[in-house]
Formats: sequence, structure tokens, C-alpha cells
Amino acid sequence: MPGVIPYLIRAYCNWIEDNNLTPYVLVRAKSKGLSIPDGFENNGKIVLNISASATADRLINNESISFKARFHGKSQKIIVPCEAVMSIYANENGEGMLFDNKGISSDKGDKNQALRY
Repeated sequence: MPGVIPYLIRAYCNWIEDNNLTPYVLVRAKSKGLSIPDGFENNGKIVLNISASATADRLINNESISFKARFHGKSQKIIVPCEAVMSIYANENGEGMLFDNKGISSDKGDKNQALRY
């Protein structure tokens, strides 16, 4: 069974856009499977605008967030594994959710893992 994080990312993204706000994700820039342009990370993290107006071909599935976006005027394909997402929030007011998903594998997580607060 897939983890809950991809479902929460989709739900928050929809909720944020339904309220005419801009969804951003904070991502661990050194995550396995991450595809981002060089030079945009800061302190091992990158913030990405994932709004429908800032992206093309956005897809949020149970494994990743993928889309095309422009960086310095050049279109780039971005792939963010869901396990690399640290938070999703509305840029305008900071409303959103933090994820404590470090060490959680999207393949087979520990079934006995307790919730972390």
C-alpha cells in the first residue's frame, strides 16, 4: 500500500489552488531520483512553485511530482520524488503541511513505524 504523503501533497495542492493561492514545495535537494536544474538549491534544499500557472504537464502520482518549468528562460523537466518533499504550503500565507518522511522508503516502509509529531 502506498504511503499517505502523495495523497496529502495532491490534496493540499488542490486546496491551495482552489483558494486562489500558490502552492510551493520545499524539497531535499540531495534526494535520490530528484531531477532539478543545477545551481538553484540552497543549504541542501530547493523551493519550487508547483502551481498550474507556473508549470506545464504537472503530474502528482504516488511516486513523484513531475512537471516542466522555466529556469533562466529555459524549459526544464523537473522530477521530485514524494519522499523528498519536506513541506507543501501556500506562498501567500504559509498555510500547509510539514512532512517527516526522512528515511521512509516509497517501496516498503516499516509497517510498525509510529507516527511522528
